[in-house]
Amino acid sequence: MSFTQTTTIVEPERASQQLHHSTGENGAAQGAVSTIAADGLRFGQIPTFENLLQKRQWQLEHMAGAFRVFARKGYTEATSGHISVRDPVHPNTFWINPLGYHFGMLKASDMVHVDEEGNAIGGNKAAVNVAGFMIHSSIHKARPDVHAACHTHSVYGKAWSTFGKPLDIINQDACSFWNNHVVYKNFGGMVLEKEEGERIAEALGPNANAAILQNHGLLTVGSTVDEAAALYTLFERACQVQILAESTGLEKVLVSDEEAEYTRKAAIDPEALYADFQPDLNYEIYKSKGELLK
Repeated sequence: MSFTQTTTIVEPERASQQLHHSTGENGAAQGAVSTIAADGLRFGQIPTFENLLQKRQWQLEHMAGAFRVFARKGYTEATSGHISVRDPVHPNTFWINPLGYHFGMLKASDMVHVDEEGNAIGGNKAAVNVAGFMIHSSIHKARPDVHAACHTHSVYGKAWSTFGKPLDIINQDACSFWNNHVVYKNFGGMVLEKEEGERIAEALGPNANAAILQNHGLLTVGSTVDEAAALYTLFERACQVQILAESTGLEKVLVSDEEAEYTRKAAIDPEALYADFQPDLNYEIYKSKGELLK
């Protein structure tokens, strides 16, 4: 296992000035701020793997950790909700959680490996959520850059989705979603048909990493499950803060486009979101005494 390491310190410039970036494993520009640490020490960088089977296991462990985090944050609702991860060995297939397992009990070995037709081809031979398969398979087909996707019926995301409106950029965390989220306005009921999954993927488009599914909930995607999960927790909290702000009836002061763009570039990229997720992940590993890794 080898690790890509970069350390660059950026002085706080104005939004109109150019940010310096390093390039990570997936070739995307990485915000330099994401790797700043005292004394040049590195934190939370995405590892690279020569052995794809090792990468698969690493992904499944982090996937299980993401579910445990979601359980602790209250994103569970009966059998609803799912996370998927593209398989590194066979990229036209992906892993998804089994139907009927509580998020807070999932382990790496519980995940189900499915093909493009929804057949279980490896891992835990268990049933999967049909709606989950329809949504996630369509996204993985439409977006080769997406390696993980998260969707649950979390309370504040579901509440905000009833308005069919994008979030306002009202604070620093909301800047994560500046020009980076869409609203899917066609609630077609439970996603049991292939076409509905395809329409959701189409609404997400080629670049957005987050979607508000009207009258339904939230969806995020990323190049790692850590990125997608970290973005989901930010998205849910942004919806909560928006609802609280709206409830006051006071006029909101929005972050300017210039400052929102600067903040997003400086702090929200695959490396930064990966790093942001590590404290939550490590806490779940600690709480489970390593059980979730099995």
